[in-house]
Amino acid sequence: MRIALGADHAGFELKRLLHLRLEESGHTVINLGTDAAQPAVDYPDYARAVAEAVARGDAERGIMLCGSGVGACIAANKVTGVRAATCHDTFSARQGVEDDDANVLCLGARVIGPSLALEITGAWLAARFSQADRHKRRLDKILAIEREYGRAR
Repeated sequence: MRIALGADHAGFELKRLLHLRLEESGHTVINLGTDAAQPAVDYPDYARAVAEAVARGDAERGIMLCGSGVGACIAANKVTGVRAATCHDTFSARQGVEDDDANVLCLGARVIGPSLALEITGAWLAARFSQADRHKRRLDKILAIEREYGRAR
């Protein structure tokens, strides 16, 4: 799978680990930065880059790391076609894909440790949208909200 990967300074170290593990697992990683731990960068810039890569189809999914995961999630969700979710447990990560077709995973590097981040990422990558009628109906309603507010392409 092609995965867009980004982080601000708070997520930099965890991003390095995820990048390595994703490649070891056979995924193609599109590294969208940052590549240093200096705090002179802002998470919206990297969240936007990850989200746009997913929306354009350059990546099938995206992973974004910041301190809490929340700010990156808010920024990523501004890009049409992106359904970003902040997940700090494997259940939410799996269900976010199966039920809601989440395509960007946001993790809080100051909230969870490396081994839990790897477990969450694994659960999220293994999950597939269920295509169940009730979930498709709900996803259609989310897409209608995007269209209503002028964000649909």
